[in-house]
Formats: sequence, structure tokens, C-alpha cells
Amino acid sequence: METALLSFCNWSTLGVCAALKLPQISAVLAARSAQGISLPSLLLELAGFLVFLRYQHYYGYPLLTYLEYPILIAQDIILLLCVFHFNGNVKQAAPYMAVFLSSWFILTLQKWIIDLAMNLCTFISAASKFAQLQYLWKTRDSGAVSALTWSLSSYTCATRIITTLITTSDLTILIRFMIMLAFNIWVTATVLRFRKTTVKAE
Repeated sequence: METALLSFCNWSTLGVCAALKLPQISAVLAARSAQGISLPSLLLELAGFLVFLRYQHYYGYPLLTYLEYPILIAQDIILLLCVFHFNGNVKQAAPYMAVFLSSWFILTLQKWIIDLAMNLCTFISAASKFAQLQYLWKTRDSGAVSALTWSLSSYTCATRIITTLITTSDLTILIRFMIMLAFNIWVTATVLRFRKTTVKAE
């Protein structure tokens, strides 16, 4: 039973993550605008994904428990380039890409660096969600923000809580996923709230 549950959670998470950012990317491309998307939120999320992937890889955790992160990082990079493109400053993406690439190697120079980064990763990821919330509260317009993407993120956090409990029981990872689940649900609700407000106003 436990093996079947673990397998379902792992593969369903991978399946969801394979298309997680596609609704958001599609919404941005269809609107030809990055309205409603917070750039600081996206950059912080990408940083959090990078640290988390490096941490899991460094400690040799089962591949299926973090295989979605390379997919998520690739999708975030595409979304980031779309945001820079529609904001009219694509060249500004280059320094960020250089920092993220160099971080991959710096993070594992010493064990204490990756451990510290992972402890900060929860705060970085929470800050990325909070930045998106602040942007939504400020503009009171969900614009091109995809509620589907955020709700799917909630699902993947819930499944990763289960897989972590079954496999590694790493408390740092568990706390991270529980906090991310709460924030993802909060952002989803906020997006839907301001979407309804926009529709009524029209």
C-alpha cells in the first residue's frame, strides 16, 4: 500500500510538473503582456528551486523525489524570458542567468554552504510567494496570472509532503513543503478573488 502510494505521488507530481508552468506561459503569450506577474517573485522562486535541487542531489536522495525540479527550472527560465521580453528588456536577463549558473557550483564548495542555503531556501521560496501576493494586493488585478498553475503547485506540495514522510523524513524539507502549500493555496485564492473583481468591473 505504501509503495503504491509513493509511486502514485511521485509519478503524478512529475506529470503535473511537466505542464505546471505551461498555463502561465500560455496566458502571458496570449495576452502579450506580463501584467500581474511579479518579477522579484519569479526570481526568488527560481533561486529556491535551484537550491532545493542542489541540496537533494548533494545528499543523494532518491531521484524520483526531486526529478521535477529540472523541469520546473526550465519552465521558470522560459517564463522569465517572456516577462523580460514583454517588459522590453530581454538583455537584463543575462546577469541573472550568470548568477544562477555560478550558484550551482558555489553551493556545494562546502557542506555548510549547501546546508545554510537549504535553511534559507524556505524563506526565499516563502518570500517569492509573498512578493506575488503583495503585487496582487497592490494592483488588485490578477492580469495574466494563472490560477491553474498555482493550484497545481498546491497539489505538488501536498504530494511531496507524503513522499518525504515515506522516504527521507527530512524535517527541513517537510517544513518547506508545508509552508509552500499554505502560500500556494493563499495565492490561488487571491488570484481568483481579483479575477472575479475584474470580471464584475467589466
